[in-house]
Amino acid sequence: MQSSELDFKKYRQLLIRRKELFVTLALLIMTAVTIVSFALPKIYEAKSTVFIEKNVISELVKGLTVSPSMEDTIKVLTYAITSRTLLAKTADSVDMNLAPNNNTETEEELVKKLQKNIVVQVKDKNLFIISYKDRNPRLAQDVVNTLVRLYIEENTSSKRGESYDATKFLSEQISAFKTKLDKAQDEVNAYKRAKGTAISIDEGKLFQDINASQQKLIDLEMRRRQLEGMRQVTKTTSDPLRSKLSALQKQLHELQAQYTDSYPGVLTVKTEIESIKEQMKTSGGGQALDSNELAKVDSEIAAIKISEGGLRRNIASNQALLRNIPAAKAELDKLELERNNQKNIYDQLFARHGQSEVSKQMEVQDKSTTFRVVDPAVLPTAPISPNRLAIMLFGIAGGLAGSFCVLLFLEQMDASVKDANFVKEFGVPVLAVIPHILNPREAAMQHKRATRLFTVAGVYFLFLLCFPAMELLGLNYVDKMITYVSPANLVQDVKGHLR
Repeated sequence: MQSSELDFKKYRQLLIRRKELFVTLALLIMTAVTIVSFALPKIYEAKSTVFIEKNVISELVKGLTVSPSMEDTIKVLTYAITSRTLLAKTADSVDMNLAPNNNTETEEELVKKLQKNIVVQVKDKNLFIISYKDRNPRLAQDVVNTLVRLYIEENTSSKRGESYDATKFLSEQISAFKTKLDKAQDEVNAYKRAKGTAISIDEGKLFQDINASQQKLIDLEMRRRQLEGMRQVTKTTSDPLRSKLSALQKQLHELQAQYTDSYPGVLTVKTEIESIKEQMKTSGGGQALDSNELAKVDSEIAAIKISEGGLRRNIASNQALLRNIPAAKAELDKLELERNNQKNIYDQLFARHGQSEVSKQMEVQDKSTTFRVVDPAVLPTAPISPNRLAIMLFGIAGGLAGSFCVLLFLEQMDASVKDANFVKEFGVPVLAVIPHILNPREAAMQHKRATRLFTVAGVYFLFLLCFPAMELLGLNYVDKMITYVSPANLVQDVKGHLR
């Protein structure tokens, strides 16, 4: 505690002893900071707010058109608006290449400068703000407005181009797939004409027809064998034994068709037939045949053989057809599947072509998503950088602190004895301390000089305070003066007078 009091007294004595130097250094530092605050380049920022608006028609035709979503539009926006191509066009439009201070900047450097100073902020998913910082407020305004205008034009033109290209592509594909579809349909028709019998017949009905034909063939064969048996025993119709034999043989064929040879009825009839045959041999009959009856039997046998031949051919044909049906239908299914695939693609392309046509008309008539500039960039009147008020206030505080630090440094560099305690630290006895006493005349002169210095310093400090006050009030008299006395303006004035 005592040491702090001693240090405080020491610092106070230092300030009193070197008050003139302290005030002078503080004012010099404040002045330097004030000058630097005005010498720093001023940065202006221009902003433009753009709203991405969905047209009412686009909602009405939703699902019928193909339009990029709002999320996709926003996602692409940030990258597209800072693209090299768009920024190069913007630099050309605002003549940044012709700016006096850009004589040595290449186009690549200009683009990088724009990309560095342009900020795109997206808000509420359909609102974005574009800002640009530059020393020239007019240039900042022109860059933002030009960039927004070019982006909207590029976006609209790009979407129109995409719609035209999509419609053209779909038209070409529709023509190509129409040709493929016609070819596939022709192949199906040709195959149906070539294999129409095989692919149009029902396999179940064909199988039933084969079975019926086979059954009919069996019946005919039985009838033919019966007739052939009758032919062997046919005699005149007046022979009762032959008539009975014929009747028994007919009965035997009928029984054999239903029963086996061991059936009692069959055995009985066979026994009767053998008995009659023995009687006919005994009586010497059976050699003379009735020619009319024989012709009739032969005629029927011949007709039955013809029918049997037809049935066999029909059965063979149907069986061959039955074997070919699976392969024929499989080939037809393959051709129809190919045709259906082509037709599905063709139908989808045709439907998409209709959507694309509607989308194209919407883009041509600007009925889809539109960009509405809510707030165009205006000429910024106040720079956003540097913050002169803060710099100058910091300069005042820094001037006082810096001046005091200089005094401490000088005090440390001064090796002379300043008080008795300094001597006591070396173990040297202090016999006496002779105070520094000024004579009245010298004291009066110092007081007068200090009064004059503090008066001037006070006035000058008030003068320095005018600058932060003007910044606080937004008065730019100093800027106007600096602009007026700048070398470039002076040269222009001289050239104007000479002309």
